[in-house]
Amino acid sequence: MTDVFKIVNWFRAVSNAQMRQYDADELSQLKVMKLLYYVQGTFLAIHGEKAFPDDILAWRYGPAVKAVHDKYAGQVSIVGQLSAADLADYHTVQDDENLEQVLAAVWQAFGDMSAIQLMKKTHEERPWLETKQSQVISPALMATYFAQEIVL
Repeated sequence: MTDVFKIVNWFRAVSNAQMRQYDADELSQLKVMKLLYYVQGTFLAIHGEKAFPDDILAWRYGPAVKAVHDKYAGQVSIVGQLSAADLADYHTVQDDENLEQVLAAVWQAFGDMSAIQLMKKTHEERPWLETKQSQVISPALMATYFAQEIVL
């Protein structure tokens, strides 16, 4: 299991590179929350354990990680200059082959979708639909759902 912010920084680094290369949309707090949900669900389905220890919550705008929300509160975009520590996080995650493969697959599948598209997609999926608002989405429910429906 790794720290959720190392995964966020991996997405920030990849997003920054893609923005420069393809003039893509900036990575937003809302979008990264949905990507984290897909990472956690996919990792649970494939490896039977969480990718990061934080709970995924069923918030109004879709799955969310409270610590990430708290860190980026008031910010829409979470891209920009990456510090040396942020880049070190990126490289640390790259060294975990299982995690890096899941992150790359999630980015490949969902990275070009907007935050709103991802929000709408998650609102149609059982883990969010079957969890009361503001409650923890069960890792067991995510694992089952992702194994049946999503695994990339």
